[in-house]
Amino acid sequence: MELLELFHQGGLVMYPLLLCSIISIAILVERLRTYSAAQSNMDKLRQEVPRLTANNDKSGLEALCAEDGGVASEMLTAAIYRDTVKSKSAALQGAAGAIAGRLRSRLNYLETIVTLSPLLGLLGTVTGMISSFSVLSVSDGQPFAITGGVGEALIATATGLCVAIIALVIHAYLVQKQDKLITDMEEISNVYMNSAADLV
Repeated sequence: MELLELFHQGGLVMYPLLLCSIISIAILVERLRTYSAAQSNMDKLRQEVPRLTANNDKSGLEALCAEDGGVASEMLTAAIYRDTVKSKSAALQGAAGAIAGRLRSRLNYLETIVTLSPLLGLLGTVTGMISSFSVLSVSDGQPFAITGGVGEALIATATGLCVAIIALVIHAYLVQKQDKLITDMEEISNVYMNSAADLV
């Protein structure tokens, strides 16, 4: 009940701040599920990719990628049936760019929330102070009514900062997970290209 009272005391800006917090949590859950499904068994790929590539076993390499199901294997699939080293490299780069864009999806919303939330809190501060000065302009107003506007200002500011901090932590954590997946793709790409170059 106390939280509900604080929410109402914070003014109208508390509603968009609540929406921002819900969006942040929703993005966290969705991205974690996506990144979990995108992970590859790197130990197995490091061992099997060079061997299969050296034996020119394209069907075996394709089966390995299909079994793994991660983004590193997805990228590798784009180059398996290319004939030249140059075409393989181009296919890997194109697939890596498309996958990286997919991994970065929705993270820009978190960046927006990190910037927007303190501004909404500041807006709540301004509207709360306006309410306080409006009380002062009334000649027979209640002497303690000004504290309501000050309370609104402080609650809105604190909430805006809290939402921004939470969104910033979520963003940093998801970026770290995304970078790990991209690093895995780069590593497997190098392993494959080095093995493919030996065949030429």
